[in-house]
Amino acid sequence: MARFRSLHGTIESTVDTLTPEVAAALRKLVDEYRTRCLWYLKPDYYPASESEAVRVLEAIEGHGDRSAFQRASEIRQWLLRNSSAASVGS
Repeated sequence: MARFRSLHGTIESTVDTLTPEVAAALRKLVDEYRTRCLWYLKPDYYPASESEAVRVLEAIEGHGDRSAFQRASEIRQWLLRNSSAASVGS
């Protein structure tokens, strides 16, 4: 499990429960839209939970361009599928 800096310091990331492709896509999107849409967050911030990921994706959807909206929506769908699959298996 990777460690990321969040608003509350360094913590283990539950984002790592996602497939590597989804986690990488989320980190890439955050990096690309950090200055435009996430300027109010710490420069080294990455979402550390599914709920943080959803909030970040909402900010990117709301403040980014059309491409950002589409990419964030796609990642959100991956998150929803992943969380639904986890709850079905429990």
